[in-house]
Amino acid sequence: MNVADAVAARYSCRAFLDRAVPEEQIRRIVDRARQAPSGGNLQPWFVYVVSGSALKNLVERVHERSADCPRGEAREYDVYPPELHEPYRSRRWRCGEALYAALDIPREDKPARLRQFAKNLEAFGAPAALFFGIDRRMGRNQWAHLGMFMQTIMLLALEEGLHTCPQEAWSAFHETVTEFIGMPDSQMFYCGMAIGHADPDHPVNQWRTERAPLEDIATFL
Repeated sequence: MNVADAVAARYSCRAFLDRAVPEEQIRRIVDRARQAPSGGNLQPWFVYVVSGSALKNLVERVHERSADCPRGEAREYDVYPPELHEPYRSRRWRCGEALYAALDIPREDKPARLRQFAKNLEAFGAPAALFFGIDRRMGRNQWAHLGMFMQTIMLLALEEGLHTCPQEAWSAFHETVTEFIGMPDSQMFYCGMAIGHADPDHPVNQWRTERAPLEDIATFL
């Protein structure tokens, strides 16, 4: 698979097969991703791989915590700006509507929508999940380094026949997650990423998000 094919084939997988991924395979992917760009070669990223019974235990712990704290723990960052303006507000709205439409969940069925959203905190049934952190002393510029590291992992996973789903939803329970994985206070938790074999027949994996046309984002001088 060449890079162009991998970029075109990547999508956020929200339904995985019950099929284990060997640790050595994930280790190989993360090892290769170390070559991701990093300004000044700072490499401020950290990743924790959780799989098998450990992931099941984490999912159970987050589920228990959500029963006591249904809105999540105090967030360390906003996933989206508090006042999301256009065109970004409409893009996000269309994405959500298309996702629930693919699952045949109408807007008025809020319990079903909440149940679907809750699958985020189950890693969508993936056999493994990666949890990313960054050195707290880093600024906004270095968050871009972490993003490039994550993108590199996602593309390398495709080459290995795996799919992924980056999930900021885990940040709602960052205290529970960081305690479980042993992330030190010197690191800030960013997000999780489900990884495994996609269920190609599941309807949630059949749709794709819209992308803005080139002329909306690019200026050529």
